[in-house]
Amino acid sequence: MKIKLHIDYHTVWGQNIYVCGSCPELGNWDEKKALKMTCTSSSEWIVDFETNDTSIEYRYIVKENEIVTAQEWGDPHTLLLDSSKTFDVLDSWRGIPSQRYLYTSGFSESFFHHDNASKLKYYKKAILLKVNCPYIKKNQTMVLSGSSKALGEWNIEKTIHLTPANFGEWQVAINATPIKTPQEYKLAIYDNSENKIIHWEKGSNRVLSPIAEKEDTVRVEALDYRHEWMSWKAAGVSIPVFSLRSKDSFGIGEFSDLKKMVDWSTLTGQKIIQILPINDTTITHTWIDSYPYNAISIYALHPIYLGLKSYPLKDEKLYKKYESEAKELNALKEIDYDKVLALKSSYIKDLFKEIGTSTLKSKDYLTFYKQNEEWLFPYACFSYFRDVYKTANFSLWKTQNSFDKKKLTAFIKSNKEAKESVEMLCFTQYLLHIQLKEVKEYAHQHEVVLKGDIPIGISRNSVEAWVEPHLFNLDVQTGAPPDDFSFFGQNWGFPTYNWDEMAKDGYQWWVKRFRKMADYFDAYRIDHILGFFRIWEIPLSSVQGLLGYFSPAIPMTVEEIQSWGMWFDEYRMTSPYIHEHFLNDVFGEYTQDVIDRYLTPIAWQTFKLKDSCNTQVKIKALFENKTDNKSNVIRNGLYSLCNEVLFIKDKREPWKYHPRITAQYTHSYADLDNNAKLAFNRLYDEFFYRRHSQFWREQAMSKLPSLIASTRMLVCGEDLGMVPESVPSVMNELQILSLEIERMPKVKDMAFNYLGNLPYMSVCTTSTHDMAPIRAWWNENRETTQKYYNQILWKNGAAPQDCNSELCSQIVTNHLNSPSMLAILPLQDWLSIDDKLKRENPEEERINIPAIAQHYWRYRMHLSLEELLDAKEYNAHVKDMVKSSGRE
Repeated sequence: MKIKLHIDYHTVWGQNIYVCGSCPELGNWDEKKALKMTCTSSSEWIVDFETNDTSIEYRYIVKENEIVTAQEWGDPHTLLLDSSKTFDVLDSWRGIPSQRYLYTSGFSESFFHHDNASKLKYYKKAILLKVNCPYIKKNQTMVLSGSSKALGEWNIEKTIHLTPANFGEWQVAINATPIKTPQEYKLAIYDNSENKIIHWEKGSNRVLSPIAEKEDTVRVEALDYRHEWMSWKAAGVSIPVFSLRSKDSFGIGEFSDLKKMVDWSTLTGQKIIQILPINDTTITHTWIDSYPYNAISIYALHPIYLGLKSYPLKDEKLYKKYESEAKELNALKEIDYDKVLALKSSYIKDLFKEIGTSTLKSKDYLTFYKQNEEWLFPYACFSYFRDVYKTANFSLWKTQNSFDKKKLTAFIKSNKEAKESVEMLCFTQYLLHIQLKEVKEYAHQHEVVLKGDIPIGISRNSVEAWVEPHLFNLDVQTGAPPDDFSFFGQNWGFPTYNWDEMAKDGYQWWVKRFRKMADYFDAYRIDHILGFFRIWEIPLSSVQGLLGYFSPAIPMTVEEIQSWGMWFDEYRMTSPYIHEHFLNDVFGEYTQDVIDRYLTPIAWQTFKLKDSCNTQVKIKALFENKTDNKSNVIRNGLYSLCNEVLFIKDKREPWKYHPRITAQYTHSYADLDNNAKLAFNRLYDEFFYRRHSQFWREQAMSKLPSLIASTRMLVCGEDLGMVPESVPSVMNELQILSLEIERMPKVKDMAFNYLGNLPYMSVCTTSTHDMAPIRAWWNENRETTQKYYNQILWKNGAAPQDCNSELCSQIVTNHLNSPSMLAILPLQDWLSIDDKLKRENPEEERINIPAIAQHYWRYRMHLSLEELLDAKEYNAHVKDMVKSSGRE
């Protein structure tokens, strides 16, 4: 059959338009074999070809000197063909839409999902309208009404209904034979439940021209529905999986419990369930592994989340024993991580004995293994050796401390114990995969989606570091610079990324990670998105974060430092400045003891740290397990002496230097003369607030566009902390939703965010897992609470001692009424609005306290999901709140 493609596209001299597609004539998706078009006017390009295919997919690309310089965004054009017809296709270029989020999988598979219609029927002479419109909800359809009899004569009762094709595309084949003259028409959106048109497209009437050609011609017209900006908004709940509680739980929240959370979301009109990372974190088999951001695999799911009720044991006596133990653990106020993990691990072993062999032979499992073998086999081997050698630090393993697939495969085959262990680990991952996929599909059926969380770091004792060490800088660690909540900064301990190495294959490590996430989620939060601009890199010798610097960065040479009027002596500026006059302020009554035991004099009243304690890691080791007051004072004081520097040498270019963050708070700075202080302040402000703006923008734009385009998930970024000037513009350009928190304003010197000014492309929330929920926060600082009570809630007089349900309701309502696309609130804050349901002690609702280096992540909701679902009056109230805010 013959096909003629037309497209209107303005090019510059030297550029040409090509069509690349699924049939041989269009190159079979090989851009080098794409079909070149002919330019017939200033912007019209055409090409004719014939094909025997019954349907084709294709996209337009721009080439210059045989190099692709531009291509269309999104799904390809599709065309169902009829061998008896000639097709004349009037296309339009598909650029990135201004509302790109409407094309994400949450909309196409859940919120606005429509089943594609059956095959089109073409008339002898037909006009096929293909209309791009992603706005149409499940209970709606697109219709057409026009001036002629064939188009319904503007009679609403005779509108022509279009049918869904690919997501966001609606089509109809109109009999063109009776259309002899141009006919006016317009498109509209029809609500099937109300049986009426609820929206006519904007602009003047369209014109449908007759087909002059003979019979057996199909003219295809690609159109865009003319709609004003659509401010779709939704509400959601955030809750870690481990915090869920149901009658079926085994002492911790499970994937199967998420279905009940979907039910609650449906009852209350919410659309999003946001969870924390769910990857396997097993390093010690103790509560220390409860930290969800220190995973041993970026792919493997945590076995602790397997819903065991879905897999009852055939041995009834043994099963009842497990149920009895689970009931005791499930009755606890908080998670007993060690006991829950031990119980579930034992159960999985017994389950594997019963159904392992048959499962491993099943077609579904074999398909799963084949699709995931690249990460699954290394993960299973890593986990086996971790347990054999009693450590996840693979550098300490006697054998296999570097990954070699060939040797590993041979070893596993020859070792019965290893083979059984690896098979059981793969079996467990399969069951977890099945359960979480079921939750995703269940959520879609109820117009709800899951939002996941991608940690910025990987554990240095992980499968990834074992298998691909060249992709990471294992000789440093990452964290965050100091802020209002952490004077010493944060040290997360993760290695940083070797971005240059990752770039060599187009960041496939990240692409594969994102695509695996898309198996289970329709939206995700990029934890610390600032890390894609630059990361806070800390020496391995540090415990705190103050001796770090941003990487990549543009460090200063000595000449440049001096050009700012700052004198520079390397030892004075880069070695800890320790002078006798301030030691008493640091160590008090222990000063002389510190001088005698830990310091070496180097000049009059000045010292250096002895070799035994000249780094924070050495100091930490000296005081390990010592908690008395003297030890605490001396340890913390010695830490602070390590931080007494004004500049830090760059690791890769040691002749260049970074100003130490917040150096103005050091004694080293205080002892400078006024001219030196002024000079340092000027270069400091230039370095941290202006110097890197464009540089860091380029870093982010070299990575993020291709990564976020690798899936159809909705992208949200956690952009809190010391935010570079270029971050908002990059996030806006890439349509990444920002995170907005009322009590963490991004504008300097503001006490609170004004919710009415939040950007639409954002997620607003009352608190995060790293913060106290509303009621606990209310009691943290009376001065701040009083200001909030008077200035934000517009209340007179003294703030109440506790935040009652009425005040909590107002706070929640204010967030729901904000302009943010998504208002996702912690379950604790949703429950705070009801006196019958809220937890008695708000301090027990805290999930994490960042100031505690090894925090026990064990919070569980105090009532069961079944009880929450039965709270009919409360659920109706929440649904009314959501609906009133325009978020249903």
